[in-house]
Amino acid sequence: MDHAEIDRDDFRRLLADIGVMRMPYGKFGPKECPPKGVWICDLPVEYLAWFKERGFPKDRLGELLSAVYDIKSHGMDSLFDPIRQAHGGRSALRPKRPKSFDFE
Repeated sequence: MDHAEIDRDDFRRLLADIGVMRMPYGKFGPKECPPKGVWICDLPVEYLAWFKERGFPKDRLGELLSAVYDIKSHGMDSLFDPIRQAHGGRSALRPKRPKSFDFE
């Protein structure tokens, strides 16, 4: 998919698809980031660059990851802010640390 020649309606549909997709596997999938994985718009650009070097998946997920990488690598990450607000903020990329400690 060539993102340079995308019309407004197609871009809206692309953003809508990005807004409902979570990473289904890997380092940011449900196993590592429970309960459902990280929203793909919150994936680190370095992780997406790894996919770019080795090849994005050949399905719709790959198209969406490629689009997210293109948007983020051009410094337009704030484009995803309305999606993040709808989700209640950014996805946590690290496990939560315990709030209480036992010093015995």
